[in-house]
Amino acid sequence: MSRQLPRQILTFVVVGAVNTATYYCLYLLFLTRLPYIAAHVLAFLLSMVGSFFLNARFTYRTRPTWRKFLLFPLTNVTNFLITTAGVYLIVDVLHAGSRFAPLLASAAAIPVTFVVSRRVMLPKAIA
Repeated sequence: MSRQLPRQILTFVVVGAVNTATYYCLYLLFLTRLPYIAAHVLAFLLSMVGSFFLNARFTYRTRPTWRKFLLFPLTNVTNFLITTAGVYLIVDVLHAGSRFAPLLASAAAIPVTFVVSRRVMLPKAIA
């Protein structure tokens, strides 16, 4: 295991916490005017841009490039599908509130997102 890997995992978690807080604040803001799924999608897309730059700078210490930026959304496809399905499940199937649903749903996607984002940001590294 690379000596950088534990630092990357810890930094990824911290960046993820910042990104989640950003996402959640945007989600609550958009929820005042939009249906919960639209609020979720818009907040997710905007926070993903911030996540790219924070992860490039702090987690992987790599130069952001257009190639990485364009590939980065692929790292979030699984995250997006899991969180969207989770939000739907929590709100429409379990009939729980829509305010905390995204926080609960996002936890399951974290490990997969780390592995895939590391692949995109450090293509020569073994995830």
